[in-house]
Amino acid sequence: QVQLVESGGCLVQAGGSLRLSCAASGNIFSINTMGWSRQAPGKQRELVATITRGGSTNYAESVKGRFTIYRDNAKNTVYLQMNSLKPEAAAVYYCNEDGWRNSGPPFASWGQGNKVTVSS
Repeated sequence: QVQLVESGGCLVQAGGSLRLSCAASGNIFSINTMGWSRQAPGKQRELVATITRGGSTNYAESVKGRFTIYRDNAKNTVYLQMNSLKPEAAAVYYCNEDGWRNSGPPFASWGQGNKVTVSS
């Protein structure tokens, strides 16, 4: 079983910065793609950013230039650095990771969600 544990969500003022973390543990051989999505109240979940094992990144247009996704493969952890936060960034943020187990089928797991509140 592979578990993802998120941390870092909190209340921040507009224009401020915040870093989210997501650590994977369990039966893991390697992790391929890591990513972050978010869901605001009354809206569908949207993809925010992804990063491959090789370090290639992809961002939603709305966060380009302000958010940075990066990973520490030795710690099986992905981060999302969010700068110049806008009120519309307020949402529950979810990390997701997919990869291979030491034994058994490949996995695709989601974190429990981490609430980010941005005050204007």
